[in-house]
Amino acid sequence: MIRRGIAAIVVAAALTGLSAVSASPASAGLSDCPAGALCAYLSENAGGIPGKVYGDNANLQQYYKFANAESLYNHGNNCNVRIYYGLNWSGPSYVLDRGWWNPTLAGTVYWHHVYSNDWCV
Repeated sequence: MIRRGIAAIVVAAALTGLSAVSASPASAGLSDCPAGALCAYLSENAGGIPGKVYGDNANLQQYYKFANAESLYNHGNNCNVRIYYGLNWSGPSYVLDRGWWNPTLAGTVYWHHVYSNDWCV
């Protein structure tokens, strides 16, 4: 019985790891990201000083920290934000819920490639 429980946990963990982008609730280490902002970090786990944007952006490639993002945090005031791989809201995308962060974008198309965003989706 215990082995089945452990096996179920292992399988669930493996399936969770297959998702393209996984998000986590915000942690205390993200306090440098101001309220209302989408923040990009040049390190995993929100390391370093964040790059910050507000509102919808068709071209985040012009901002070094978004063009080279390794983690993201949605510290929006009241909205989820859709993250796009391409300029002008094109290509693969996903929704990052308000108050959640991606500790790593490694292994996804968004690794060093967050090029546009759309709020309140």
